Formats: sequence, structure tokens, C-alpha cells
Amino acid sequence: MGRPTVDAGNGGDRSLSKSDTVVVMDGKRLIGVDDFHSEFATAFGFPGFYGRSMDAWINCMSYLDEPDAGMSRLTVEPGNAVTIRIDNYSHFKQAAPQQWIDLLECAAFVNWRRTEVGRGAILALAFYG
Repeated sequence: MGRPTVDAGNGGDRSLSKSDTVVVMDGKRLIGVDDFHSEFATAFGFPGFYGRSMDAWINCMSYLDEPDAGMSRLTVEPGNAVTIRIDNYSHFKQAAPQQWIDLLECAAFVNWRRTEVGRGAILALAFYG
């Protein structure tokens, strides 16, 4: 598997503003902090000022339904979510256990902080292989 792909669930239209967006990433490409952040920045279109830390990741992911925030080129309509599908997840989990935990905890935190202010969860995680 190569670069991350986006499946907008709309018959091949690659528009990045659909309710059923699935971002497919290869866990083998997420090993190491630099690679992790590079892959996510590419897949989601984080801004040039993206800080390449989990705090910055949380900030960008928290605004996926607010295109005017400028935190990501990939957006969804308010009330919808993005599924992050990690292929080769077992390799990622074994090779980078702390990054694995960081991903789980930070995705949960994004959803928690949104629900605390009356907004819906925006991230779902799916793991394959």
C-alpha cells in the first residue's frame, strides 16, 4: 500500500466534503513520530503551520467539520464523522506501541472535547490486518 487514500463513498468522486469519508492509511507508514505526522498531514491536508505534535494533531482533527477554520483540507458536513482506517494495524501497534496508544487516546480526546461542548464525535477508528 502506498500513500494514504480517501474514499468519499460517492462512486469515485474524490470530493472531500462527504458524510461517509474513510481515510485509509498504512500502519507500516506510521512508524516513527516524523512519519506519523507526515502521513496524517498529507492525508488530511493539515496547514503549513501544523506543529507535528499530538497537541497539534488534536487541534487539526477537532475542526474537520469547520472548513473555514483552515485546519484541514479534508472536511465533513457538521454532524458527520471521518473514519480513519489503519491497514497493517498490528504491525503499527507492535513497532510503535506508544504512538499506537497516543492515536487511540488523542482520537478519544478529540471526540470527548467536542461532546463536552454539545458537538458530536467526529472521529471513528477502524483497524485491519
